Amino acid sequence: MNVLVIGGGGREHALAWKLAQSPKVQMVYVAPGNGGTATDSRLKNVPITDVVQLRQWAQDNKITLTLVGPEVPLAAGVVDEFRAHNMRIFGPTKAAAQLESSKAFSKAFMRRHGIPTAEYATFSDPAAAHAYVDKMGAPTVVKADGLAAGKGVVVAMTVAEAHEAIDFMLVDSTLGVAHNDGGARVVIEEFLEGEEASFIVMVDGKNVLPLATSQDHKRLQDADQGPNTGGMGAYSPAPVVTPDVHAKAMREIILPTVKGMEADGIPFSGFLYAGLMIDKNGQPKTLEFNCRMGDPETQPIMMRLKTDLVDVLMAATEPGQHGKLDEVELQWDRRTALGVVLAAHGYPMNPRKGDAITGIPKEAEDAAVFHAGTQLQDGVLSTSGGRVLCVTALADSVKQAQQRAYQVIDEIAFEGMQYRTDIGYRAVKG
Repeated sequence: MNVLVIGGGGREHALAWKLAQSPKVQMVYVAPGNGGTATDSRLKNVPITDVVQLRQWAQDNKITLTLVGPEVPLAAGVVDEFRAHNMRIFGPTKAAAQLESSKAFSKAFMRRHGIPTAEYATFSDPAAAHAYVDKMGAPTVVKADGLAAGKGVVVAMTVAEAHEAIDFMLVDSTLGVAHNDGGARVVIEEFLEGEEASFIVMVDGKNVLPLATSQDHKRLQDADQGPNTGGMGAYSPAPVVTPDVHAKAMREIILPTVKGMEADGIPFSGFLYAGLMIDKNGQPKTLEFNCRMGDPETQPIMMRLKTDLVDVLMAATEPGQHGKLDEVELQWDRRTALGVVLAAHGYPMNPRKGDAITGIPKEAEDAAVFHAGTQLQDGVLSTSGGRVLCVTALADSVKQAQQRAYQVIDEIAFEGMQYRTDIGYRAVKG
């Protein structure tokens, strides 16, 4: 069969890489893809991003199954478009994708359905937002209500930082946020203490299939210093998600969310990602929902997945009221997978593009380099985005996976390359 992966980042490269391993797959197309998917003989790039044109292309090219990677096409209704033409596609509808595309929708949904999350208030008026911060004090969290490519969150440790974030998001509106109807809004939340983890499951409208646990590193620099980013590295499994935390997350967060969406008349199918904050008592709260796999969590998770991803997705998209994920059992590599992001000069605020990349080694059984912000022009591979590569390794322990990943990184070079040297430090320290 022919399979289509929509997107062009590291997550999509990893998903396409995994799908291409299936004996059932003839070709995996990636739209629009990147420099890494362009150089893999098992993958083929398709330079289309328009939703209707993609659906038309998929029909013309007899695509059996489509998988959506990023949030923008989901918010644009790509799933609705494909389903309207009876095509198998895995992802949430435009209405269900509001869990991610609108922080205000998501917080109101959680409050309505009793799902544990931080206290919050929503504002479109800057004066009211400033007054609220003056009343509540710091630390606090200011979030842009809309899609901001992982950069619309400011953890303000002082009141002055919170005021600056409000002006930045509401007054200047310079984040490049895809605002929802009614213009710019911010959600201001209480600051939660604890350790973060990424809890990602697959949903077919009713049944839930949890993926391996993982942990992302949001800050740019070692020891969680510097500005927030889209993610500088991740590893799987995450020791902080103990069996007890896992059970609580499923019982108190994931299952009520899936049931709540169904009760609200917008059943959810696709990847559901709950960003959890786990306090010192092992109690998880929801920081946010994403309606897709995380990036860079996808890369380590796909390295560990032993089950044929095509079989899982076919079960999830089985025609009818809901799929058959309840009949699927996932097999995982027992080893730890760890991925380190190599970012461009100037990332996250002003990433530089066009720097030539050299030294990417051939794929090995225990190491792979997934491309995100890369392009191939006239045979030259160069940077084309903020997060450029994710070097991912498998080993018997976090420490060994760390060593293997950094060993591969030593071979790779591009001007201005920046990366953290401590990915996985919490698990090593633990």
